[in-house]
Amino acid sequence: MHKPQLYALAAALGWAALGGAPQALAQGKTKVKTKTRTEKAVAPAPTDWAVNYANTITQDDLRKHLTVLASDAYEGRETGEKGQRMAADYLAKQFAALGLTGPVQNSDSPYLQHFTLERNHWAAEQMKLQIGKQQYQLLQDYFISSDSPFSQETTLQPIFVGYGIEQDAYNDYAGLDVKGKDLIVLAGEPTKDGKPLLSTDGKPSKWGLDTRAKSALATQKGVRSVFFINPDADKFAQNLARFMPYLNQPRMDFPGKAQAQSPRAATYFISTAVGYELLSSNAEGVAKYQAAVAEAGKPVKASFKPAKVVVRSPRKTETFATENVMGYLEGTDKKDEVLVLSAHYDHLGVRDGKVYNGADDDGSGTVSVLELAEAFGKAKAEGHGPRRSILFLAVTGEEKGLFGSEFYTDNPVFPLAQTIADLNLDMVGRTDDNHKPGDQYVCLVGSDKLSSELHAISEDMNKKYTQLELDYRYNDPKDPERVYYRSDHYNFARHKVPVIFYTTGDHADYHQLTDDVEKIEFPLMEKRGRLVFHTAWELANRDNRPVVDSNKP
Repeated sequence: MHKPQLYALAAALGWAALGGAPQALAQGKTKVKTKTRTEKAVAPAPTDWAVNYANTITQDDLRKHLTVLASDAYEGRETGEKGQRMAADYLAKQFAALGLTGPVQNSDSPYLQHFTLERNHWAAEQMKLQIGKQQYQLLQDYFISSDSPFSQETTLQPIFVGYGIEQDAYNDYAGLDVKGKDLIVLAGEPTKDGKPLLSTDGKPSKWGLDTRAKSALATQKGVRSVFFINPDADKFAQNLARFMPYLNQPRMDFPGKAQAQSPRAATYFISTAVGYELLSSNAEGVAKYQAAVAEAGKPVKASFKPAKVVVRSPRKTETFATENVMGYLEGTDKKDEVLVLSAHYDHLGVRDGKVYNGADDDGSGTVSVLELAEAFGKAKAEGHGPRRSILFLAVTGEEKGLFGSEFYTDNPVFPLAQTIADLNLDMVGRTDDNHKPGDQYVCLVGSDKLSSELHAISEDMNKKYTQLELDYRYNDPKDPERVYYRSDHYNFARHKVPVIFYTTGDHADYHQLTDDVEKIEFPLMEKRGRLVFHTAWELANRDNRPVVDSNKP
């Protein structure tokens, strides 16, 4: 406060209040001259509108939407079922209420992109696996993890090929012509003193981890079917229990696509006891063979005389309609370029009468897209809309094979050549097993695969606004989970559209009944959503679209 103001105030209050007047003034002998100094005005900092609108993404709104979509009333949102259609209707109404337009032409609703899928499942009452006079039960004595060419009853005479491995000098197929044949293969890999023979680091090789490598090799050799025997009865039971929820579910694809694909070897997994019957042997005989291989360090001639087996495994097929949901926000001077913000809204549905609500997978991503739409819609309504257009895309069929995003990218509403990037959210509401509760992190996948510039923008936005720990472990080309290929961003990436996939990684409730709203960490989910918003804001408003300058695996 300047001195002239102090004196005026003192006079008004009475000098006594300030301890008495200064001596010169009290004697009236001195004139006091005052000089007013004019300070130069400082221009206020420009408003960072991104912060204003990012702050509209709130945990309360996220919770409100997720409590609806991940409720039992929506029946797990399985593709093609009632709950999924209910969710599509909810999302379309939300987009409309937010002022977004529906961009789909020639649809009963401009917010819905309809397409057709084919659903097929085993005709359980017609299934057959018989050795001699003994018939065995599906999902008890055996299960099938692939399509089967045996829609009609067929008698097979399978050939035993040991562990079904071909690696360097170790070759179970040496001297065998197996094209069009049916094989019996032991699960696992040969070991000696508890260590895998074909591994250099003492850990299981690809042959011992699961059966996919063996199935792929058999398919490559033109094999018709493979019967896997697990000599460990407990492991067979564990695998059956593990895969049971999936084995009971129908498979989906686009009509005719499965038939157009190159056939894979039919893959049967039979119980240990049935396996002994098929080999016309017993536990002692199989153990003796395994010991002989371990001792020789290479395949040895087996004495098994496999029995004939009668199989029949037809499938029932039906077509059905499903839909992607989208809302469109038109840009200004760069409106012909489009940024996509995506998430899948389907989940696993109802199994054995129990609802799989999928709050994190991917209710969390879906409601985050709704909040992003609200933030950008509010910005436009208040005169701060994005330069580029934004498509808010909720796709279906992800859990069954990324079908919704595949259909959109093969039938885009806006040309992919004009699509500058896809920011995809799938599971952004929890903490995975690699982090501790409270860790402020998010996993980013694919940000540098196609565009180093997109990666740099993402890093800058996080540094400036959210300061999350950015975890890139899934970007490793050797990632055993192959996460880069497992969500909807990948269908954009395969068309050379730059992508960022936001996720938090797997947790104990992944694909379980327990993936419920009560376990969502809303404050952290809010922060992750704001990171996506800031990245999207920069992409939508900068002068140039991110360059495509890389093609990393």
